[in-house]
Amino acid sequence: MLSIKSLSPLLWLTLLLATFSCSEYQKVLKSSNYDLKLEKANEYFVEQEYAKAIALYDELLTIYKGTAQSEDIYFSYSYCHFHTKDYLLAGHYFSSFANTFPNSPKAEEAEYMAAYCYYKDSPPSSLDQTFTMKAITEMQAFINRHPGSERVKEANEIIDRLRSKLEDKSFQSAKLYYDLGDYKASIAALKNSLNEYPDSRHREEISFLILKSSYLLAANSIEEKKLERYKNTEKEYYTFVAAFPDSFYLNEAQSFKQQTEEFLTSIK
Repeated sequence: MLSIKSLSPLLWLTLLLATFSCSEYQKVLKSSNYDLKLEKANEYFVEQEYAKAIALYDELLTIYKGTAQSEDIYFSYSYCHFHTKDYLLAGHYFSSFANTFPNSPKAEEAEYMAAYCYYKDSPPSSLDQTFTMKAITEMQAFINRHPGSERVKEANEIIDRLRSKLEDKSFQSAKLYYDLGDYKASIAALKNSLNEYPDSRHREEISFLILKSSYLLAANSIEEKKLERYKNTEKEYYTFVAAFPDSFYLNEAQSFKQQTEEFLTSIK
């Protein structure tokens, strides 16, 4: 354990400054001088000490409500929450700012940031995509309201990224039926995914899995259902090779076709 005497001068200075800073902050918190509090809150904001700034702005919002300073306080307060990664609360305050100060030169930025906060809260594609869909809605609403904004290009890029995530979610959810061996449900889910996202970057794999699910469903069916299901497999094969004649999956697809033909020939 280090003794007090063993502390270096630099560490001593650091500890003294930290103690002074903490003491100063507590004095500001307890002060009834609101102009001082606003000055210090703005300093903390610039110095990126957002937690300290939030505590002061929280009180100042009420004190300065309806004054010339309230707009800047509200805007900085919103950004404090954003920088502390509390995107849900930040989005709420940015949206509220835009509604409270619709004529402010900062209103457009606040609207964009409200949508951007939903984007930041959008989870990986494996999780629930409620925030992803909300972010798309809000970003599109921003574009519709401000078609000439310099932020439109970025907003469209974000929408593309979010839609790509929904596309992944759709594919992963559909593929789960295949992974579980529920081939009938797999065919339906994969086709729904392809109908929903016809230009999906997973299109080739989805089409192949539809074919493979169709073949496995037929192969594992009771005798009276095999004929119809093998005929469906044959149709899916021709659909697949027409769309992807040079597919990575072509050899496997051809093996399904061969076994399908063998069955259909055997019952003639």
